[in-house]
Amino acid sequence: MGDKIRTKRVFVNDVHRYSSKNIAEVVGTVSPSCSEDKSELLYQQYESPTRAELFQHLLECDVVVYNISETTTQQQTEEAMWAFTGLRDEMENFKSSKMFILVSSVMTWAMTKPEIPDDPDAVLTEEEFRRKRPHPSFRQHHMLEKLVLKAARGKKTKLNCYVIGSGVQYGRGENLFHFFFKVSWLMQFPKVPIFGHGTNHIPMIHVYDLGGVIENVIALKPKAKYILAIDSSMNTLGDVVQKISDLLGPEQIHILPEQDAIAMKAFKPEELEYLKLNLRMEAFIIKDSLKLEWVSEAGIVENMESIVEEYKDTRQLLSVKMCLVGPPAVGKTSVAEQLCHYYKIHHIKFKDLLEGKRTELREISNETDRDLVSEEEAAAARNQLRNIEKSMIENEGGQVDLISEILFEKLNSKRCTNQGFVLDGFFETYEDAKRVFPVEGQEDQDLDSVLKTSVYNKITPEHVFELQATDDFLIKRVQELPESVAEEMHYTQDEFLCRLKRYRQLSHAEDTVLDYFDELEIHPEEIEVSGGDPVYRAVVRKITETVGPPKNYGLSPEEQEEEDRRKEEEERQKQAAQLFERKRRNEAELAEMTAQYEEWKKNLSEVTRQEEELLEARALPLRNYLMKHVMPSLVAAMADCSKIKPEDPVDCLVITQQTRTSTGGQSWLWPGPGQVSNAFLFLPTGSIHSQSHLPRGGVESAHTTTAIMQLISKPD
Repeated sequence: MGDKIRTKRVFVNDVHRYSSKNIAEVVGTVSPSCSEDKSELLYQQYESPTRAELFQHLLECDVVVYNISETTTQQQTEEAMWAFTGLRDEMENFKSSKMFILVSSVMTWAMTKPEIPDDPDAVLTEEEFRRKRPHPSFRQHHMLEKLVLKAARGKKTKLNCYVIGSGVQYGRGENLFHFFFKVSWLMQFPKVPIFGHGTNHIPMIHVYDLGGVIENVIALKPKAKYILAIDSSMNTLGDVVQKISDLLGPEQIHILPEQDAIAMKAFKPEELEYLKLNLRMEAFIIKDSLKLEWVSEAGIVENMESIVEEYKDTRQLLSVKMCLVGPPAVGKTSVAEQLCHYYKIHHIKFKDLLEGKRTELREISNETDRDLVSEEEAAAARNQLRNIEKSMIENEGGQVDLISEILFEKLNSKRCTNQGFVLDGFFETYEDAKRVFPVEGQEDQDLDSVLKTSVYNKITPEHVFELQATDDFLIKRVQELPESVAEEMHYTQDEFLCRLKRYRQLSHAEDTVLDYFDELEIHPEEIEVSGGDPVYRAVVRKITETVGPPKNYGLSPEEQEEEDRRKEEEERQKQAAQLFERKRRNEAELAEMTAQYEEWKKNLSEVTRQEEELLEARALPLRNYLMKHVMPSLVAAMADCSKIKPEDPVDCLVITQQTRTSTGGQSWLWPGPGQVSNAFLFLPTGSIHSQSHLPRGGVESAHTTTAIMQLISKPD
């Protein structure tokens, strides 16, 4: 804006949104979640103010811009209507006139038919705005437009009102068309999908040009109150997607049903409605009445090259191109794989290049779906495959030229030029690098001129790293490899030592591969590989510190959410598997312990049975002896005791003297009252079996007698 415009205080709503963010100049509201993304152009931002606070801010501004062009939500249109009606009702108290600009959408024209419906070249202009018919989802937009335009017809009003009908916006990240740019950049599909027939015309405008229209309205205050903000392109959706595919993607498009856009999560239903819009429109006021400095007057298709550069700059999408060199077995492939995963770029290996190309050509040659591969493409692939097969049986020089040609083609592919690549072990000599990265006219131009050529800038690596290690370290590493791996990688003892010797000789040549990159001012960096870093963390960290952070697409919020869910599910499954394994082990251990316990019980029962049988066998002779020689005398003594009837039967029964008979038996003498009561019971062999002290009288005497009887009836 000019100096006069900059003195005005302008309010723009929702500057965290795509178009408002790009057209906001002075003051804007922003949601708390976006409060850290503060634009340098904004003088002041208000985070979720109350209605009273917001209205006070509106009264402090000279211009109020409410942008509802990229939303179908009722909340946004209701807030815009509230702001407008509040200002309109308060305008009598304005100290000076104010301006209200409603930025609406061409979707309020969606159902409008040309005056001559059958005329394929019929166009609509803003002069016909009174008969426009809105898309069903944009009826509130249409009502608000009519309310603002009605107020604009008032005489001597202090609130100057305008409605700007904005075309579908692009630029600065591409907004609605971002899906097509992203899938093309990432080469996600063999053909870029287009949903619907693609022949519909979509009125569009670059978001910076929309900001220019608003700037001009504020500065010039045109007489027309409704202004159509579109470029002059009249491009179809198919034109746009095809051009995106040509510059960024596979150069082909594939028509899919509209419902596939929802199934593929490419677009939300409300976004798809914009892509289905079919209007041929022409704007005159912005050409005749405004002094607009166009960014993209001819439209997105005509300006696609600059739009693509703008897209990459806004999204910070830059290719990362690296080359790794070093002796055999130093770990180039392992490092390259980690770098490719980190930067999401392409790993180009020497040994896979030729076979990969042959596989690709075979697939193209054998493809029967002519929607994917035309007959001409299949024939060209078969012819190229024959040339490759022929070159492979020729001399080594022919094969070197063939590899260089295929590599040059690979590096110039959209995948490599978009995202980047890591070259893994391609170059051994100065001539190798020069053959793959030729610079036209090198013999006739100075180096500064050569470095500016597009070929060099497009495919030549920006970073070259030499991984280095001692011969002893490399030999030991190879010796530790399994024999099958060593044979597959040609690391057998003789082969490896020969390759290592050749590398050392070439690295000390007069002109080396590193010298060539040095001449191109791509200065190689040497990195030492050590045995203390088996997974190359230190090497990868040093490279990423040099190259910088990733410059490619990461996961989208939806993809990140899905990735988080996948990881959570994997973690749950892992924990469940661990729990199941622990339970299985516990059950197995319990079953084993139970079996061991049952076996122990069985063995214990058998031991007990055997012990009882042994005791029974041992006790039988003694029992027979007692029954024959002891019990008769004892019975007789008890009978005598019953006849005497002493005061203390137990004392009367005490044995006072024992004599061994000639047969080894015993005789029992019963003492009178008051005599000593000690007795010993001898086995027939004469050895003492047991000794009992028999106290006189009382309960103890009864217990002693009971013990003697038990001993006699069932000795140990």
